[in-house]
Amino acid sequence: MIDSHTHLDLCEPPDAELVAAASKAGVSRIVTVGTDGASCRAGLAAAEDFPQVYAALGRHPNSATGFDDADLAELAALVAHPKCVAVGETGLDYYRDYTPRADQERAFRAQVALAREVGKPLVIHTRAAEDDTLALLDAEARGVRVILHCFSMPNRIEECLAHDDWWISFAGNVTYPKAAPLRVAAVRVPAERLLVETDAPYLSPQVVRGKPNQPAHVVSTAQAVAVERRVPYDELERAVEASAATVFGWSG
Repeated sequence: MIDSHTHLDLCEPPDAELVAAASKAGVSRIVTVGTDGASCRAGLAAAEDFPQVYAALGRHPNSATGFDDADLAELAALVAHPKCVAVGETGLDYYRDYTPRADQERAFRAQVALAREVGKPLVIHTRAAEDDTLALLDAEARGVRVILHCFSMPNRIEECLAHDDWWISFAGNVTYPKAAPLRVAAVRVPAERLLVETDAPYLSPQVVRGKPNQPAHVVSTAQAVAVERRVPYDELERAVEASAATVFGWSG
């Protein structure tokens, strides 16, 4: 299984413990995500330390205040690393008033362009900003592989699936009792565009809800998705591993 989105630097156990626990659970690859300069550098350090860890590097909308050409230049230098497999997470977050919307949008547009330039997929965070996020992607991200991280727009699933180069990633909240619309969406996604993730240390799946999340727990989320899709876990595992290999561009 693949954890397509986690934050190793925010999890309490040391990286070595997290990676070992994930491997024991059957997680073969982990993508740790940077949201600002420091966490991007931490993500690359983890990717260099562990062969099964890769990095996605970006500027989160809640960390985009004052985003300028110097920030973009720093990010571009980091993204050039061979173990960086994606740009982001980026996008729009109107739920918390942490960052001016103009700054969020400037950082978002810059990262769309960067992903296009380097030929790597774009990891999207959107919260309470679905209309503007989808509109910007429609306008500017044509031809860029897009990963909708922690998918939270079940009412827009058909619109998202109309883009054949968009991948849909489900986190632990798909297992929550009140998340029936998300589970319906998870059934709709073609296997070749389906991903699962932890977003650790957040969004622990229902079986460990209330405890800090970690990459090993992606298996519980994947098991729940397999049940909803009415396929054996091994079949879902193979599909997710192939989907991740396609979008992130790794082999073997």
